[in-house]
Amino acid sequence: MKTLLVAFLVAIVCTEKVHSLSCYYCENEPSNWNCISMKKCAETDKYCTTVKTVSRGRLGEPDDYRISKRCTPTCDESYMTTGLSSTTTNCCQFTFCNFSGAASVKLSNMVLVLGILGSFFYIFQSR
Repeated sequence: MKTLLVAFLVAIVCTEKVHSLSCYYCENEPSNWNCISMKKCAETDKYCTTVKTVSRGRLGEPDDYRISKRCTPTCDESYMTTGLSSTTTNCCQFTFCNFSGAASVKLSNMVLVLGILGSFFYIFQSR
């Protein structure tokens, strides 16, 4: 029985952990809401990335927002601007971590601030 237990423990310790990463996937979409497709990454992929591009509109025209999400083997977070457009690359390393897009991050921060202010208002009202 001890031999079986030792063999089992050796097998567990020597077994390589399988890393299966899954990310949200989309290409060149105008909204984060269009980026809810899920994709299982290749074994070589270690990152979920989100690339956001904003192209400034001409006078009187709205800005053009584009978002892409994918699995990648390497990732360098970056922010680049040319004055007429900007590109931001964000990376993360756990399953479905690239859910958020630029608009939803701003919305989440606003909801958080409103929630905190509402809590203070409720506490001071009840006194």
